[in-house]
Amino acid sequence: MSLRNQITLLQSGEWDIALSKFKVFIFLIILVELLIILIGNGVYLYGNSPNSGKIYRVEAKRVIDNIEDNNLTEEEILSLDLSQYETLVGIRVFDVSDRIKNDYLVEEINGKLYCIEYSKSRDFGTLIYMNVALLVMVVVTVVVLIYVNNKIIKPFHSMSNLSYELAKGNLSTPVKEEKSRFFGRFMWGMDMLREKLEDNKAKELEFQKERKTLILSLSHDIKTPLSSIELYSKAMSEGVYDTPEKMDEALGVISKNVKEIKGYVDEIVKTSREDFLNLEVITGEFYLSDIMRITKEYYKDKLSSLHTELKVDDCLECLISGDQNRMVEVIQNIMENAIKYGDGKWIHIWVDEEEDCKLIHIENSGCTLKEEELPNIFDSFYRGTNTNNIKGSGLGLYICRNLMRKMDGDIYANIKPEAFCVTVVARKS
Repeated sequence: MSLRNQITLLQSGEWDIALSKFKVFIFLIILVELLIILIGNGVYLYGNSPNSGKIYRVEAKRVIDNIEDNNLTEEEILSLDLSQYETLVGIRVFDVSDRIKNDYLVEEINGKLYCIEYSKSRDFGTLIYMNVALLVMVVVTVVVLIYVNNKIIKPFHSMSNLSYELAKGNLSTPVKEEKSRFFGRFMWGMDMLREKLEDNKAKELEFQKERKTLILSLSHDIKTPLSSIELYSKAMSEGVYDTPEKMDEALGVISKNVKEIKGYVDEIVKTSREDFLNLEVITGEFYLSDIMRITKEYYKDKLSSLHTELKVDDCLECLISGDQNRMVEVIQNIMENAIKYGDGKWIHIWVDEEEDCKLIHIENSGCTLKEEELPNIFDSFYRGTNTNNIKGSGLGLYICRNLMRKMDGDIYANIKPEAFCVTVVARKS
């Protein structure tokens, strides 16, 4: 069995375990709710039982006290209205020979025995309503759990391998559309990511193909002058050219071939420097205030945790020509440099205007870059002497410059007393 199949089976087994646990969770929830219903019924029945707390005795005592306090006659006693009492149903003179259907108490009142009848009947209406409400709660819980299972758990399982497949480079299979309002937008975004990665992969393969073709072509072209240099060098070392004229002629040919090889090498270097990054720009329009807002929101919490003061001046609404996402990338690259190479006290962002351009200034406190290094900081892979023990590739400002020039803008930097400032030149729309 292949490793991929083993991983698939392992993931399937993990999913089965997770699904089983969820089913157990559903069962336990329903069981707990049923137990709550049973306990609630028991408490209600016990609390409303006539024998619980001897309610009928309490009410009988109230009737007796009422009779004695008011010195009621026998006729008045027998005609008492007992509707206000919950358990008492009647009162009569006690006679041993009488057959009484209800439960009763025998009490002596004014020297005479009376039979006070009471009922053990309960009010089941409330109990029914309570049980109906609790059963509705159980049904709602079951419906919600089924909904969660169908709309969240199952869709999540269907896309659980998505990131794994993307990481392996399986980019050709489209992501299945998910109509769930919980994951629909996420799946749509993941499919866009897959398409972007697939497109980048195709471009990378095409680029590598062109690069190898170029290298092979230039290598073949270099062989001819190199062979010539080798031939003339060997002839000179063997003393074939015995006159100054022939020696000068050989040296001239060698010099010419060296220049030719140098041209090929320069072409390779130029191609490598300019094309190793795919900096695609989609020209459009966006508001400068949106860029400032995004930057402020993105770095507010991060700089607060670093105890670095961030000041972003307000700017007037202005429509900028370019790629909004790329502009955000440029500003973020500069901000990251300000955080890494500044002294952490403050960062200030403000906007100036110059003819048909907007100048975005990003200034940070602290600067250890040497003045003579300033012209080189926008070169690829260049890292100044102030970058010791600080991780980086030397590509950040190089990328920024290339992006801004593709957006018909530019970028430059200058050193101030105890500060460093990078200025982005953005073209107004």
